[in-house]
Formats: sequence, C-alpha cells, structure tokens
Amino acid sequence: MIRQPICVLLAHVDHGKTSILDRISGNSIAKKESGGITQSISACEVSLNDINQICNNLLKKTKLTIPGLLFIDSPGHEAFTTLRKRGGNIADIAIVVIDLNEGIKPQTQEVLNILKNSKTPFVIAANKIDLVSGWQSNPSIPLIQSISNQSETTLLNFERKLYELVANISSFGFNSDRFDRIDDYTKKISIIPISAKTGEGFSELLIIISGLAQKYLEKSLKTNVEGLGKGTILEVKNEKGIGKTLDVVIYDGVIKINDNILIGAPNGDPIETKIKSLFKIKNGKFIPCKSITASSAVKVSTTEVEGIISGMPIKVFGDNREIIEKQIKNEIEEVLIETDNEGIIVKADTLGSLEALINLIKQKGIKIKKAKVGDINKKDIAQASSENEELNKLIAAFNVKQLESSKNIKIINHDVIYKVVDDVENWILNRGKNIEEKNLEGLIKPFKIKILENHTFRKSNPAVLGVEVLAGKARNNVPVTKDGGKLCDLKAMQDKGKNISESEEGSQIAVSFPGVTVGRQINEGDILYSDVPESDFKDLKKLKKYLNSEEIETLKEIAKLKRKENLTWGI
Repeated sequence: MIRQPICVLLAHVDHGKTSILDRISGNSIAKKESGGITQSISACEVSLNDINQICNNLLKKTKLTIPGLLFIDSPGHEAFTTLRKRGGNIADIAIVVIDLNEGIKPQTQEVLNILKNSKTPFVIAANKIDLVSGWQSNPSIPLIQSISNQSETTLLNFERKLYELVANISSFGFNSDRFDRIDDYTKKISIIPISAKTGEGFSELLIIISGLAQKYLEKSLKTNVEGLGKGTILEVKNEKGIGKTLDVVIYDGVIKINDNILIGAPNGDPIETKIKSLFKIKNGKFIPCKSITASSAVKVSTTEVEGIISGMPIKVFGDNREIIEKQIKNEIEEVLIETDNEGIIVKADTLGSLEALINLIKQKGIKIKKAKVGDINKKDIAQASSENEELNKLIAAFNVKQLESSKNIKIINHDVIYKVVDDVENWILNRGKNIEEKNLEGLIKPFKIKILENHTFRKSNPAVLGVEVLAGKARNNVPVTKDGGKLCDLKAMQDKGKNISESEEGSQIAVSFPGVTVGRQINEGDILYSDVPESDFKDLKKLKKYLNSEEIETLKEIAKLKRKENLTWGI
C-alpha cells in the first residue's frame, strides 16, 4: 500500500508557513497563535479528493495515485530533525517558505543547510507575491496567466525579486528556478510563487509537491498496513477532558487501542506503556479512532506519561519486545553520545533539537564531549568545571531549564537555536583571545620582517628604513636578530606618519634601528627576526596552540639561526 507523503513546512519567523497550512487545511491555525507566530507543532492531512478540488482543472493531465498529503508545521527548523526514524528522517519532502520581499533570513539559512545535510528533497514557496508593488491579484486563474497579466513595471519588479532569491539560494549549493521553467526536477529546486493571503499559486504548489512525491518517492512510500506501528512524538500536551497526550506522526504500520508500545527516554531505557485512546483532529474537534494507519498525525493517550518528551521514537512491540527495545536504544544512542575525548557539553529539550544543535556547532569546528536531552543539572556543571582546557568549560543549551549555576563555567542557554550557536562561537573566540593574551604576556613572540629596497630614509643615528612584516606581529621596543645574535631594538614604528606599537603581517611601515648603520650591519633586502630568548622559546613551544602557522614556522627559523652557534639552543 502507498501511504501519503509526509511534508514538513520550514521557514524564518513570520514568513507565512502557518498561514499556508491554514489555507491548505481550511483551519484558522494562524489566527489562534499568539502574535501570529506558531507556538506548537501542528499537522493536517489533505486527502486526494481535497487535492483534486483545490487544483481543479490543473490536474486533468496528471493522474495522482497517492492517497493524499500529510503536512506538518513547527515552531522552528529544529522540529525538522525531531521528525526522526532509525536511519534517517521521516519527512519525505519539505516546503521552505520564503517571503519573496524579504528574501533569505538567518533561520532560512539554517533550514537550507539542514536540508542539504539530510538530503531531503524540497521546494520553495515564495510567499507574499501580493505585496509586490503594483501586484493585481486574481486567484481564480492559473498562476502563470496571472503573472503574465501584470503590468510591465510590476513584472520587472517581480522578476528582480525572484532572481535575487535564485542567486542567494545558489550560494548554498542549490540550482533553482521558477517551477514552469524547469525541465528536470532532480537537478533544480522548484520555486513556486504564492500568496497565503489570496490563495494564488496554491494549486500549483500542491501539484508540484504531489507530482514530485509520486514520481520520485514511490518506493519509500510503501507501507505495511498490517505491520507494527512506528512513529515519532512531536509534542507532549495537556488536553482538557483527556489529560496528558502525545501528538504523534505514524510513519509506518498501524497503531491500535490497547497496543503495547515502547517510547524512547533520555536515559536510554525505553518506557513501556499501553494505548488508552486515539484521536484524529478535524475542524478543531477530537474524533476517537480505534486504529490509525501510516502515514498519519494522531493524538495518543497512554497509561504512562512520566518522562516522555518530544522527539522520541514510539513503537508497537507486539511479540518482539527485545528487538524493538534494541532498535529504540540504538536510535537514541545515535544522538545521545559522547562525541569527542574533549570538548563542550550540549543540552537540548528534544532529541531533534539536540541533533540540530550538535550539527550546527560541529560545523563551526567546535568539539563536543557530551550531548544529551534534558535540563542542565549538577552533573553537567561538575563535568564542565573539571575540564582542563579553559575553552571547554562551557555548556551550550537550547530551550532547557537551568537548574544550577556556577561561577567556574559559562552557560549559554537560549530558545532560538541559531542564537545559541552564534553566542557559543563568539564566546570561544573572545575567551580564546583573553587566554592567549594572558598566557603570552611578557613573552617575545616570533615575527619576521624584510627591509624594503629603495626605502632607506636615514643610514644611521638612528637608521630609519621601510620594512614589510612577513609573519607575526612586529612590536616596538622588541630586539631583532639577523644572524642569531642581537642586532638592536626596534624603535619609533610609524604607519603613514602615525606612531604605532605593533604592526600586522602584510603591512609596510617605517622603523628606527638605533646603533646600526645601513651598509654595515644591515642592508636593504635583509630578513630580520625577533630575537626570542631561549627561555621564551621553550615557553612558546608549550603554548604553540596560541600561535598561527606562520608564527610557528618563524619560530623554527629563529631556532635554526640560534643553533648555528649553539646546537642545543632551546632543547
């Protein structure tokens, strides 16, 4: 049997994805939400009959065999990775909603990166075309006809916005174009201009999604209606008259009242419970069901709810308890891992949020020692405090409670995932600079300069020459060497007539060399080095992680010079 494809909507805040779901489902979800921003995960199913009615004449040439579409909306992109199953993601296809007038925003960037990593097929709904200057809405005619009916000025404005979007999407490694200009949908991302307000483009959006799912995902849509039900928990809620319930997406098999199920838990040991009741939601009302077949969104009431959190797998085990328990444990362990021998601690409110946060932090090159679902506790504080590396005394957390605090470590905890990542990156960068300054304080660091040709401003008393900094930072009052012995101290460094205390690699400056004469001790074209004392050299070797590659190479060259006179220098 072919199940309905699971389609997740993803977008930056206020770009209109909930309004799109509202338009598709006929419900007033967006109006119910606080401030028009989605506060909870919502889902709706659109039957094949509904698709045919919405698309009307546009579907005459396309025969759909899928039973319908299951749409899932979420508070943010982290819920996309909450939709997990063993070996991957349960979302078959995604719609990335982008306000055509605002373009790509920070959360959109993360969405595109996550989709790229997960290899999930997607289309782009370019929303709010009705806000394009001069746009004349006519939802009763096909979109392409409506576009061609616009004035020349409006059309030029529309095309400019569209191809700005195409250009920005290409920076993420995706080729894209307007849906009617694409010959091969496997090579280009389809952009469907729409208006959630007027309904323009919705028929085309449903046709593209349905057609892509049917043509390219048919094998993955096959399900066993007699098989044991498998799903993922989207949310845990308290419903009036029912109590605590689980919003679940069933992606395989069938789930029935009185089924014995196992649910993943943060500590790794699955929770065993039984299905008390099942509900479908239609027009805002709970409709009791005896059984639910994949794929479907369902509200589940169970005998045991303590310790159950969003993002966890839920599976009927029947006579295969041991096998199902092992599957669930393996699935959770894919995320709840101690990833490196050293690194920071990562916490999040759901399995999917944790996975998203891990991926984004790792993309920044930051090591993670431990990553788990749940609030920050005493054990987390103790583990972070015990780290030897100062930069690892950090807990990065998304949307969790901070039960403990400590002066010895840094805790970054936000309810916006990209804010967590940005703050972690900035803290490590700034803290690293502070540590570097503290550890290197008082030491003469390696640098290399070259005396420029035709830049002798005075030959002696003191010699004043133009130099280029080849490596490291040249500093005022630091001794320099040409052949291993001390030449003199750099004095009166100037850049464009202004006195400076240091100069970066690549810069050209004027420097005074007291006590030397051009043509005797030094000449144009000479390479000079900072005269690093042997004790400083030994300390710098221990602190080389605070030096860049050019400084390390320069330090080796200085040692080579010094060892011409003393073979054991610095050893």
